[in-house]
Amino acid sequence: MPQEFGMLLVSFLILLRWVIIARAILSWFVRDPNNPLVRILGTLTDPLLKPFQKYLTFGMMDVTPLVAILVLYALQIVILRHLAG
Repeated sequence: MPQEFGMLLVSFLILLRWVIIARAILSWFVRDPNNPLVRILGTLTDPLLKPFQKYLTFGMMDVTPLVAILVLYALQIVILRHLAG
């Protein structure tokens, strides 16, 4: 994997993690699904989170964002170790 592509991929994973964090925090305060920011964050994160929500929701607690952040972080570590040698 070329170094530049690997670093671009790592940057994308970091950005995606922050978008997931923003969506999770925003969900505590904004309940309007038609809010423009909620819609943008949902559009960006739903393809990653929706397939696993039925398995990772326990009552009122959805741990899908937490699991997604951990998986993205693990992918970042794997990519960085691959790039390091």
